[in-house]
Amino acid sequence: MLYNYRGADYLLHLVDTPGHVDFRAEVSRSYASCNGALLVVDASQGVQAQTVANFYLAFAQGLSMIPVINKVDLQHAEPQRAMEQLQANFELEDPVLVSAKTGLNVADILPAVIERVPPPEGSPEKPLRMLLIDSWYSTYKGVVLLVRVFDGVVRPGDQIMSMGSKLKYFVGELGIQYPTEVSTSALRAGQVGYMYFNPGMKTISDAKLGDTFCHVGKEVEPFRGFEEPQPMVFVGAFPTNQDEFEKLEESINQLTLNDRSITIAKESSHALGLGWRLGFLGTLHCSVFEDRLRQEFGGSELLITAPTVPFKIVWRDNSRSKTGETIITNPSLYPEDDVVRTKVEEIQEPFVLATITVPAEPAEFLGNVIELCQENRGVQVELSFFATQVILKYKLPLLQLVDNFFGKLKSVTKGYATLDYEDAGYAKSDVVKLELLVNKEPVDAIAQLCHRSQAERLGRMWVHRFKQFVDRQQFEIVIQAAVGKRVLARETIQAFRKDVTAKLYGGDHTRRKKLLEKQKVGKKKLRAIGNVIIDQKAFHGFLARDSNAPTSKSKK
Repeated sequence: MLYNYRGADYLLHLVDTPGHVDFRAEVSRSYASCNGALLVVDASQGVQAQTVANFYLAFAQGLSMIPVINKVDLQHAEPQRAMEQLQANFELEDPVLVSAKTGLNVADILPAVIERVPPPEGSPEKPLRMLLIDSWYSTYKGVVLLVRVFDGVVRPGDQIMSMGSKLKYFVGELGIQYPTEVSTSALRAGQVGYMYFNPGMKTISDAKLGDTFCHVGKEVEPFRGFEEPQPMVFVGAFPTNQDEFEKLEESINQLTLNDRSITIAKESSHALGLGWRLGFLGTLHCSVFEDRLRQEFGGSELLITAPTVPFKIVWRDNSRSKTGETIITNPSLYPEDDVVRTKVEEIQEPFVLATITVPAEPAEFLGNVIELCQENRGVQVELSFFATQVILKYKLPLLQLVDNFFGKLKSVTKGYATLDYEDAGYAKSDVVKLELLVNKEPVDAIAQLCHRSQAERLGRMWVHRFKQFVDRQQFEIVIQAAVGKRVLARETIQAFRKDVTAKLYGGDHTRRKKLLEKQKVGKKKLRAIGNVIIDQKAFHGFLARDSNAPTSKSKK
């Protein structure tokens, strides 16, 4: 935007960054296009977990920080407490006290930006050195790039080169976001703007974020680039009608055009048929995409499996992997028990360092949070007390975090706790593969990797819940949860009893005994060759996140 301050016009580049941890990589890229940041704190809530995480992310990139305390108009606002927290946690002073609702002091923010954030460095006289910050797909223009020019000048018609791929392009159009696209004659050192090529990039995958562009024949020192975000939550997506597999593929491809962080791979399930294995940055990222996919494809025609996380198998030698390690994102790829015993050195699961903020009062909130973390295999790293809040840091398994940990946290603190987390790498864990068996046949769509200590509890819940979706049939149905050959839980659905003696008259006990014996032998045969076919709607019910989802029976 253009802003006139004390008689001079300033071109300001403003970015609104998401606060959720799932989009941390996007926040980091946004910081690369900026010289400063507004750290906004709610006057009624004070410093939150996301505030801490985003401050250190911006601080690590050397941004000038301007604290802003919002919602000072609320009756229960405590701006003085928020100021003390900013000073104690981040050594930040002179915040701008505002109310976005009433407009109080909002006009003071941009002057503070101009006075306290240094202007971008760089010279238009130097060779072009340009950083690719973001990209998206336009139906009419193809791949559009968002770039920051650090040195030099770039104009339409210039031939530039990607220093990562060495591919060359002619600049078609460029300009600034004002906030919509406004074309200009050039982008100069210090400016951030959009551009697309003519002819355009063939695919969005050619636009590698963090890449350096220069004029052809004038190579420069490339930027370090961005760390590629790795998917940490995986689900399976299957059409209930296999004839619509191609329609699902089209829907997924359409939605992933502008979200390169999603990984997709074809998957086949004996129970559900052909589908896709989708990888996401986190649970919110997964939930948002799932909602969009249901709208695009049709919610009732789509089945999404329970989320899981990647596990690392460390082999005893390099015969199965060049690096001696294998990352698995699908429980079906977990090795058999004999392979685990003889070939596997250890199995590791991903951990996160979680930062949780809790009000100091009432005191039971802190006890509830500590108990919740311990129940989820958390290890306390730090515990800090402040005047009105407590900040806890726990090392938690990511697997526990995707199991509605945030919902449980909100429940035990009546919605007052906040959560943020960062990757803490992999660590050795006692991981097992839990399977659901129906008449001794595994149901692959419901298999899951979990910690051994959680297996029995999860298994009992599975068999109890799955039982309600299976109809009684002419033979006994046994539902089991097992780890390897060890059965942890069992439910039995008794067979229908057909009255084969109804046609008898009189008291012929010999004939009656013979018919009952024949029925017994027939049921034994059915039990030996019987195969329970579970209706797709049963999987919808069982895999639904809502435990109160309506039940749906199976058919033979």
